[in-house]
Amino acid sequence: MVTVRAPATSANLGSGYDVFGLALGRPADVIHVEAADETTITVEGVGSEYVPEDPRDNTVGAVADALDAPASITIDKGVRPSSGLGSSAASAAGAAVALDTLYGLQTDPEELVRVAAEGEAVVSGDAHADNVAPAILGGFTIVTPDGITTLEASLSLVACLPEIVVSTRDARAVVPSTLSIDDLVDTVGSAATLTAGIARDDPELVGQGMADTVVTPTRSALIDGYDEVREAARLAGATGVTVSGAGPAVLAVCREGTRRAVASAMVDAFADRGIESRAYQTNVGRGAEVVTRSAW
Repeated sequence: MVTVRAPATSANLGSGYDVFGLALGRPADVIHVEAADETTITVEGVGSEYVPEDPRDNTVGAVADALDAPASITIDKGVRPSSGLGSSAASAAGAAVALDTLYGLQTDPEELVRVAAEGEAVVSGDAHADNVAPAILGGFTIVTPDGITTLEASLSLVACLPEIVVSTRDARAVVPSTLSIDDLVDTVGSAATLTAGIARDDPELVGQGMADTVVTPTRSALIDGYDEVREAARLAGATGVTVSGAGPAVLAVCREGTRRAVASAMVDAFADRGIESRAYQTNVGRGAEVVTRSAW
């Protein structure tokens, strides 16, 4: 048996739609796999009632099929489905690493990302890798058709998750299909600034680089109270705030020593709108890791 911890992730980071991703220190899924003649899936934990256990409908089943690695798989969900924190990606990434380890496949990490992305297509309809890349590789990732670039980073973060559901399909549907040259210039400038900030571990630059005039305005409109939460976080010490992935989670980058205040301010701002939420005080995390391995 092999057990793997796979982290939550935040994709896009404002200016890096379908390109940027960031592994979070918490929350995380835990995936247990044991060799079997055919794949079976059991789902436990937060939101487990919303996750199908039929391997044909589960991202993990698609991963097992792609690796030709049948197994008895238990998913202990720590990342709520439809959260904007890469819930399905955490399961797919954890299963990819666990099955690769269980069967000694020694698959190239970037190939594991591709396999996990194909699994993601079961849930979202698209084989995009902006969540599974950081879930497997850790840190900050830049995904392009030519490959994946990974940078280590050290940032204080808050991921605030309201009791709202925004589906990935709905969030992708509201993204504009075209943009003006002015918006293109602004987006490129923000993305470059954010990348420089990551390389320098500079929360001020990262916060500036999260500015986005194209995707974030359309997605934030799906999150009741977003503008108030964003303003409260900034007043409490956040350098940048944006929608995490498809939402409804809201991600804040924090100045040193302000993380607790930012978390409290975000929860209070949602509460003022009558919405319960949970804030994860966290940082940039590592990729999926084997935590136990035993003979079978």
